[in-house]
Amino acid sequence: MEERHEKYRQILRKYWGYPDFRPNQLDVIDSVTSGWDTLALMPTGAGKSLLYQVPALAREGVCIVVSPLIALMKDQVDRLRSLGVPAAAVHSALSPRQIDLTLDNASWGDLKFLYVAPERLASPVFRERAARMPVNLVAVDEAHCISQWGYDFRPSYLNIGMLRDILPDVPFLGLTASATPAVAADIMHHLRMREGRVVRSSFARPNISYAVRRTDDKEGQLLRVLGNVPGTGIVYVRYREQAEKVAGMLSANGIAAEAYHAGMDMQRRAAAQERWLKGGTRVMVCTNAFGMGIDKPDVRVVVHYEMGDSPESYYQESGRAGRDGGRSFAVLLTGSDDRGRAARLFASEFPPIETITTCYEALFNYLQIGIGDGKFYTTGFDIFDFASRNRMHQSTAYNALKILQQNGYLTLSPVADNPPRIQFLVGRDDLYKIRIDREELDHILRTILRLYEGVFSDRLIPVDEGEIAYSSGYTPDKVHELLKKLWRLHIIRYVPGSRAPVLFLCEERLPVQDVYISPESYRIRKEMAARRLKAMDEYASGEGGCRQAYLRRYFGETDPADCGACDLCIARKKSGGVSGAASGPETQGRFAAPILEALAGGRKSVKEVVSLFAADQAEVVRAIDLLLAGGKISCGRDGKLGIKE
Repeated sequence: MEERHEKYRQILRKYWGYPDFRPNQLDVIDSVTSGWDTLALMPTGAGKSLLYQVPALAREGVCIVVSPLIALMKDQVDRLRSLGVPAAAVHSALSPRQIDLTLDNASWGDLKFLYVAPERLASPVFRERAARMPVNLVAVDEAHCISQWGYDFRPSYLNIGMLRDILPDVPFLGLTASATPAVAADIMHHLRMREGRVVRSSFARPNISYAVRRTDDKEGQLLRVLGNVPGTGIVYVRYREQAEKVAGMLSANGIAAEAYHAGMDMQRRAAAQERWLKGGTRVMVCTNAFGMGIDKPDVRVVVHYEMGDSPESYYQESGRAGRDGGRSFAVLLTGSDDRGRAARLFASEFPPIETITTCYEALFNYLQIGIGDGKFYTTGFDIFDFASRNRMHQSTAYNALKILQQNGYLTLSPVADNPPRIQFLVGRDDLYKIRIDREELDHILRTILRLYEGVFSDRLIPVDEGEIAYSSGYTPDKVHELLKKLWRLHIIRYVPGSRAPVLFLCEERLPVQDVYISPESYRIRKEMAARRLKAMDEYASGEGGCRQAYLRRYFGETDPADCGACDLCIARKKSGGVSGAASGPETQGRFAAPILEALAGGRKSVKEVVSLFAADQAEVVRAIDLLLAGGKISCGRDGKLGIKE
């Protein structure tokens, strides 16, 4: 055992320069290298990427990593390549040729890590290639996205189960920083974990002091917080305009600050991030577009400018403070209108089902895709233009598309750098009959035909202007100019590269009467979202007692001790009083007895238990969480619940 551990430490020192592992990391690495399916529940900043990178490097073969964000995949691939480790990613922003070459390299054993967006797993091309790959591990990042009970459910994650049939003997590793016990059980069920092991780290962050400041002068309060806490900081805001405004206010008051949001172009975002990472900028004011995959250990303070909609997202974002173990602060600013604003936003997130199906029909009309067509279609998507043309409010369009995504019809990724796309408007035979006066146009056409298949199909396909430039001998600017000329001549349809969300259609277009949004699923998700919002409100109000203990109970820890360092604990010490809120978990309520009775008849999945109740199913899930946390029931290696022996 020790010899094996020393081998892992040598890999850790060679590639990352760390002398030893953090608590529980070796437990996870041991588990997957021994062939066990494993679910690792570890807080933000606990080094989750090492949990699959070290075991993959310790053995022959390639590690498939399923990840939801293109930007995060790019960051991880770039980081591994900088360490001399061959890695690549497959996602919807690549051309078919690029995807084909990457999958070939993985099949031939030329890669150690293949990052894959979950929607690509449904592709027959990927499944056929995966069966030929020498895979040593499948790692699922942000694994909570596979659970319909989670705060960020993505149906495309359900495709991961298909890999079980293709790679039956390969261990699976699920990774998440934010899963309640019921969500953890659901993850194991959907990943089809066989005798899976769970490695759970405490969600305690003893070096972080949590605090809430109630004020309608948020600018003044933010200046006071940053004036009292030296060092690097992050300020999370909800809107892009807020990011620019708050960054400008801080700069005007002598604090080096910059904005970061999805509306900025890639170069500007990258430059702002680099200045912040190197210490040139003290404070990054950002939306939730910032933070995933960012490794800056010395962040001393994270401020949320207003209350978010879930403890999961708040814990993950505030946990970017103090990764080096140094004393740090997580501060939430709440104003008199925050609760009302949160309620209005919540209401807008669940438009009527009739509005959702209307949006579905409008989307396919906008894309000019007919019934029975469009499966696996990918395009850059301008939601502002879509909403404007269909006379929808942008938030209505976005939330309707989000629910269509949750029901498996499409995937709308965050803003990404989309490649140019082309489509021939004339047939192959007609193309040779066209007289083109300029030799360079003929040359660029021949180059395109040599490089790309499918350009005569009925949809746009991605192309790489740099690749065309290299093969033709022209500069990229010249290629861009010639493609525009071919467009003006009506020989091709040309969509230049852009920065926009990527829309991926998971299924062909259906008649609108066949579009099914499960009313029961819709209701349950709405109830779960309401419960998360209520929990966040309880955290902000202080009803749950010690801030950190409240978050730990929410994530399933039993009777966590008060932290002694949050604003409520400090105030209690100063007053010589005791906490007004119970520190232990609340009772399981009226569902506990029937749940235990149901499990007495045999083990069941979370979904099976929930289906036994006709009403208030969100409350049932909460009761399951509390029974798990209280040790009355347990989750087995197969992801099923049973009465604890």
